[in-house]
Amino acid sequence: MPAGCVVVQSDRTLLVEVDHPGYPAARDALARFAEMVKSPEHVHTYRITPLSLWNAATAGWGADRVLSSLREHSRFDVPQNVIADVTEYIGRYGRLTLLPGEGDAAVLEVDTERFATRLARDRVLDRYLQDRVDDTHFRIRLEMRGALKLALINVGYPVVDKAGFTPGVPLAMELRTTTRAGLPFALRAYQQNALHSFLAGADGGGTGVVVLPCGAGKTVVAMAAMAALKTETLILATSTTAVHQWMEEIKDKMEVPEECVVEYTGRKKNVGPVTVATYSVLTTRKGESWPHFNTLSGRGYGLIIYDEVHLLPAPVFRVTAEIQGRRRLGLTATLVREDGREGHVFGLIGPKRYDSPWRELEAQGFIAQAICTEMRVPFAPSWREAYEIAGKRGQHRVAAENPVKLQVVRELVEAHASDLVLIIGQYLHSLREVARELGAPLITGETPEPERDRLFGRFKRGEERILVASKVANFAIDLPDANVLIQLSGAFGSRQEEAQRLGRILRPKGGPARFYTLVTRESVEMEMGMHRQLFLAEQGYKYAIEDWAPPDGVPLRDAPPPPLAVPAPGDERQDGDAHDLPRGPHEDVVEEAVGARAPPEPDRSATIIPFPVARR
Repeated sequence: MPAGCVVVQSDRTLLVEVDHPGYPAARDALARFAEMVKSPEHVHTYRITPLSLWNAATAGWGADRVLSSLREHSRFDVPQNVIADVTEYIGRYGRLTLLPGEGDAAVLEVDTERFATRLARDRVLDRYLQDRVDDTHFRIRLEMRGALKLALINVGYPVVDKAGFTPGVPLAMELRTTTRAGLPFALRAYQQNALHSFLAGADGGGTGVVVLPCGAGKTVVAMAAMAALKTETLILATSTTAVHQWMEEIKDKMEVPEECVVEYTGRKKNVGPVTVATYSVLTTRKGESWPHFNTLSGRGYGLIIYDEVHLLPAPVFRVTAEIQGRRRLGLTATLVREDGREGHVFGLIGPKRYDSPWRELEAQGFIAQAICTEMRVPFAPSWREAYEIAGKRGQHRVAAENPVKLQVVRELVEAHASDLVLIIGQYLHSLREVARELGAPLITGETPEPERDRLFGRFKRGEERILVASKVANFAIDLPDANVLIQLSGAFGSRQEEAQRLGRILRPKGGPARFYTLVTRESVEMEMGMHRQLFLAEQGYKYAIEDWAPPDGVPLRDAPPPPLAVPAPGDERQDGDAHDLPRGPHEDVVEEAVGARAPPEPDRSATIIPFPVARR
């Protein structure tokens, strides 16, 4: 057996040889306690971060297990400082525990008197730790529960939250054994494991995130949690279309009176035992008040479900800080965030409870096999100069809207004449051109919800073979029969968007799904494309690279370049995009908890060793 495929470096980065026979086992192990940083052809780079280690600790991985895994796959000895850091960071998990208190208070328990004193002297934490009960305990006001957890993460210490949850108003509901259409229905083994991990984590369970690829049944896990807890539930989704899909799934697969499942959106504002609402309506502000947040938070929900939790905008983080007394389940295909706020999700929603490798589910037939291809496209003749004189942001748009891509799209559509093809892009101008040229319907943020639902329905039934969509189709859209996706352009280097878009075509169909991403050669799109592919590379996907050229005698498509290499209003962001939500209530408390200060370099002589929450 050759030496291990992992080189552990003293800065906690890990170099992994992809062509080594031990790579698949090493990749699966590293996914438990490290994060991928980059993935060129032959050597992938991972990094061990505090957050990755805390998630491992929550899942029951102690320092000994992490270090044993590193030694098993490492080509050389593990550096001593890495051993010390892994031991230190995982050792921080469990040093701070929130316990039930009396009345409107909880109790923060600290493992040593010296550590408690140092925490109380921290200039960010002192506002929360003024009421010291004894040498190792502080009384904490319940409304500060979430903000304190964020503040402690900012100085480098996670909190094990055992302060308890309100049971919520009881609601009898069960999972069906057959759907309304008479089809058999039961939890798959991995869905049962995800449910168990959520309900019975190392810290007592009841809050956290379940990570499963699109099409693997995250919604089913959420419904199983609802059936297990039997309490009134609030579900937060990204759009009205997603709200309707949730409602249909619940009615199809749960024994619960239909009148109990209601919609709270911009169109309808009903409150009931199971309320499905959009993030945007939750954080709508009128003057100085937050009427919808107050309406929904005032009901006795015992469980809150966050769909696409990786997209949570700042207002929902702030709102969530105020409702820590409810059980919270986050659902996502990937926890990566380009703004580095994974720590917010950990602190306010909960740790990662379950994460199943995508390729493992593919091997079992639960998601489709996917063939990923990056097609590198030359510039249109008259666009190269426009690209060179544009600023960086403008260069992205020029490369993204390169008209040669439309030539490639037509070629791909003709090659997949018997398939259901979804075309997604970032910029409306090029999307309109594609839709016009192919005679296909176009869905954008300006498309009314009823029309969106009608077009998605026609596509699902095969009445439309081609559908063109802006990034409103990135997530929470159920298109089970789509088997080809052409990515015309994307939101810069977003890994989460790449994963979400591939997820649109991962439902099993009896054959492989094809994912094409079009990248303008010799442009910023190539570098951004490499970053976008990081998460999927971590899951074991590989991109074939094709340099596209027109057939002999066929000229490159050309058009006048854009007069200004900057986005026109509405060209980048679409209605319903969670990132566009307004700022929410209680923002001052949580902003301070998050902290604008940069933590100092580690001082190993001190009890507290601050470090920044992982940022990319």
